[in-house]
Amino acid sequence: MSRTSFLLAVLVLTATYLFGAYSARHELFPFPFFQALKSRAGGTAPDDLYTFDQAGRLASGDQKKAITCPQQTDRTAVLLLIGQSNAGNHGGQRFRSEHGGAIINFFDGRCYVAGSPLLGSDGISGEYWTELGNLLLDRGWFDQIILAPVAISGAEISRWSPGGDLNRAMTDTASQLQQRGYSVTHVLWVQGEIDYVKGTNEKDYRDRFLSLVSSLRSHDVAAPVYVAIATKCLGASNGGTRNHSADNPVARAQLALPASAANLSGGVNSDALLDDLDRYDDCHFSASGERKVARAWADLLSPAR
Repeated sequence: MSRTSFLLAVLVLTATYLFGAYSARHELFPFPFFQALKSRAGGTAPDDLYTFDQAGRLASGDQKKAITCPQQTDRTAVLLLIGQSNAGNHGGQRFRSEHGGAIINFFDGRCYVAGSPLLGSDGISGEYWTELGNLLLDRGWFDQIILAPVAISGAEISRWSPGGDLNRAMTDTASQLQQRGYSVTHVLWVQGEIDYVKGTNEKDYRDRFLSLVSSLRSHDVAAPVYVAIATKCLGASNGGTRNHSADNPVARAQLALPASAANLSGGVNSDALLDDLDRYDDCHFSASGERKVARAWADLLSPAR
């Protein structure tokens, strides 16, 4: 090998290593792809901090210790949290319960003190649901918060409708809550970015969402379902688009859904709420974005509304 070829090979290997490290740190492509492959293969290496189930959901972590599940009272909020990466563990800031066991992460029939990353969603970074729990308790609206997340990156709405592979994970979580004596009080839906990218039309999105809700109702989840406006994700490395139009078929469907059926409500509009600094990679929420979204959800869930 010539000296020039050798130097070129060293430069290529160094660049590849640095890109791989940056990808892993920020969970950019191709890191999530390889992580998903590893998850679907069943678990992780023995020295990893986390393990994942076959759907790619975080199933355990070294710092996650099961505790006795509390009883639900009339001042307990039980939140079923559904969606894609911006509902999962892909935020730029981790949070933990500031109220100890009064904020619970429910997963697979067990209870854990809530803290990022939450069991039940993919990713190992931050999330804002725990901060939402902190805010709800700080404001004195509830005494306990149960967080039951089911969120998978890049999951199209068709995967959540009856017949889709994630519909079972969602309804199984609802059934596990019931078996523990919990009645869901709020369903929060944060999804739509991938359907914007793929060009899902307004009618198909609406119909698939209503069929998702019907499957929840058939599993005795009577709680109101809050529909977030979430369609913005920029950048090819995120599986997103180069540009974003706020007036798009998915957003129109999400805005109109509360009038489509009983017990549907409007959720947080992160497309409008967040600016460029609130997304650390032009798609996923930074610390400031997470705090804004958590506060907006807290305002929506006020019992006085």
